[in-house]
Amino acid sequence: MARRRALRAVALVPALALLTAMAGCGGSNSGGQAKGVPLVTEGQLTTCTHLPYEPFQFRQNDEIVGFDVDLVDAVAKDLGVPQKIINIPFETIESGQALNVGDCDLAAAGMTITENRDKNFDFSDPYFEATQALITKKGSGIDSFEQLKGKTLAVQKSTTGKKYAEENAAPLGVELKTYPDLGLLLQAVKNGEVAAGINDDFVLYNYVDKNPSMAVTTEFATGEQYGMGVRTGNDKMREKINEVLARLKENGTYDRLYKKWFDKAPAAN
Repeated sequence: MARRRALRAVALVPALALLTAMAGCGGSNSGGQAKGVPLVTEGQLTTCTHLPYEPFQFRQNDEIVGFDVDLVDAVAKDLGVPQKIINIPFETIESGQALNVGDCDLAAAGMTITENRDKNFDFSDPYFEATQALITKKGSGIDSFEQLKGKTLAVQKSTTGKKYAEENAAPLGVELKTYPDLGLLLQAVKNGEVAAGINDDFVLYNYVDKNPSMAVTTEFATGEQYGMGVRTGNDKMREKINEVLARLKENGTYDRLYKKWFDKAPAAN
């Protein structure tokens, strides 16, 4: 894209810094505002995410790029400020902690809207549809949980894939091994440390495209939808995100970005 991201900063937030923020911020959004929308830091839109989750957000050379990044860039552009991305543990996002203590304005992390998460923070309108899928080495012959009985399945911490595996694979005698991020999960499957892995379909297909020794062997009809998260009660930010998402879909920008990152047009509703 022609859009410049030179002003975007990337920061890693260790646990100690997060605890300090919890003590000092107290959930206050007093940093500033843009077009009437509150910002935790004056002059920038701060996004919490968890890397890597290609093609939604991942490092490419010296910047963080991806589908979610481009969508939030559009929100930041509407507000007239640059986007700053903070990489933190996914469980800190899922719990609502990072949002509610004021570490970021929004969370965009390829995150499924669930009832439990909705109790911890507020979601935008859905912007992406996904489902769970199984990844293995090509030729493994594994295309179901039943075939994983007595074997190990990799799951990612705090994800809907992990929950689905706990409910549907573990009772069949499948051992689950938890990894903190998608990158480590995929490496474990590729190296033969585990027999298979479960995660959202689009990130697994993206990985297989670049790793021909791997294969997505089945999908599970979980019917998930992604949403962006905002601090509980932050209606102005939530409404701004919804407004921009609706405009991107109406003017064709959403379809263009979708094709850019997924090499195909989104399914017609």
